[in-house]
Amino acid sequence: MQKLNYLFTCLAILGCSLISCTPQEATSVPSTKGPSEASKTLFVSTIQKHLNAVTNKDIETLKSTLSPTGKMQLVLPKTEMTSTVDEFVKYHADWFADTTTVWSFKTKILDTTIGETMGIAITEILYSEPLRDGKPYFNRMNVTYALQKQNDQWYIIKDHASSIHKSTD
Repeated sequence: MQKLNYLFTCLAILGCSLISCTPQEATSVPSTKGPSEASKTLFVSTIQKHLNAVTNKDIETLKSTLSPTGKMQLVLPKTEMTSTVDEFVKYHADWFADTTTVWSFKTKILDTTIGETMGIAITEILYSEPLRDGKPYFNRMNVTYALQKQNDQWYIIKDHASSIHKSTD
């Protein structure tokens, strides 16, 4: 009889365990709410402001688009990656200060993927110089930017450039 009671107790415990492991109906529905239209507009405005700052060699406006946390990665072909806003700004300040090279920078936003706090923009950029080594030079690139939303403002935290076609290819 004791063995029978023990068996029933074990079966009861096993039954309770199985019931607690059975999938239950969800009590909350995952949020399908995405970023607001205002946030999307601000995202595109920030990336456009950044692109215009480079085009116009405007280092102060460029700085305003970068993360206040100091995190900023720049990945360029045949160049070591940089990881800070200071390194990014120095690279661009040196480039903008070079008055011996005349260049133009035409940009177009090709695609955006915008989330609540992170987003990606893919751009096409045509960098050109009227003369490099006695010939016209161009570099058509795709540049991918990652932006992070901090304190209701979008900031650029990554810049990754890939050459598609250069006149020197």
